[in-house]
This record gives sequence, C-alpha cells and structure tokens, in this order.
Amino acid sequence: MKEFGIFFWRIMSVHVVTYFLAGLMAFYLLDYGNSFQKPPYSYFMKPVNSAAVAAGPALQVIRGLIFSLALFPFRNTFLHTGYGWLKLWGLLIGLSILSTTAAGPGSIEGFIYTTIPISQQISGYLEVVPQTLLFSILVYYWYQSPGIVWRILSIILVVIVFLLSLLGVMMAGPKN
Repeated sequence: MKEFGIFFWRIMSVHVVTYFLAGLMAFYLLDYGNSFQKPPYSYFMKPVNSAAVAAGPALQVIRGLIFSLALFPFRNTFLHTGYGWLKLWGLLIGLSILSTTAAGPGSIEGFIYTTIPISQQISGYLEVVPQTLLFSILVYYWYQSPGIVWRILSIILVVIVFLLSLLGVMMAGPKN
C-alpha cells in the first residue's frame, strides 16, 4: 500500500503540475479564450472564464488517481528499464491522444468522425504532446533519482496550482 501511495503522489503531482503549465501556455499561444467562444469548440467547451475551467487543474487529482491505478501494474516496464520515459510517453501518445475511445479532437476518431478541420485538431498537439513528454520524463527521472527535494518541490507546486485554481473559481463567481 505504501508503494502505491508513493506512486500515486508522484504520478498525480507531476500530472497536476505539467497539466497546469501546458494549459497555461496553450491558453496564450493557442488563444483558447477566443477559440472556445466560436464554433466548433463553443459547442462542447465551456468558456475559459467559467468556474469549472478554473477548477480544472485542481480536479486533475482525479485523473492522477486514474493514471496511477492504470499504470501501477505496469510500472516496472517504464520505471526500471532503459528509455522508460520513452515507453511511458509512447503509451500516453498512443492511448491518450491518438487512439481515444471517443471522437476527441486530435484523435484518429476525431479526424474521421468530427467536422472540426484537421488543422484545428492538430493545433491541440502543441499542448498535449509537450505535456505528456514532460510528464513522462519527470516521472521517470523522479524514480531514477528520488530525494527529498522532489517531494518538497512537488508539494509546493501542487499547493500553488490548487491555490490558483481556487482563486480562479472565486473570481468566476456564481454566474458560471
């Protein structure tokens, strides 16, 4: 149980932090504020100033738990082998980005079944590909060189993300 707790904290905290950083960069670089107000994204994405979107980074704890539960049985395949980060990244690219079970933008299903132009779908790769790469590298190297510095830094960064999410929810107010 202790081993899973450590695994969960590392997976979850790295996911929360990299998700937040990638989302923040994408918000500005890909102009999500404007993109999500117009079709086709306005049909299924909430406005970026909604409380739900502000809470999103903090709610990534749930995805961190799901990732942890899904990856835990296979951890030795990517944590204790050469190029383990690349194996983990390949898994995430294959299952989380390109081959989702829904017709999400940027997935093979999205290319086939949605009316969203492929160029718009591919632009999302600028957010998800670097995020999954950074996630994979950080998780791998945290296991290669564990230490108190990682733990302290992860706690500080997760608390910052939570506080910024809370601030965003409070600023969104009751209208959303």
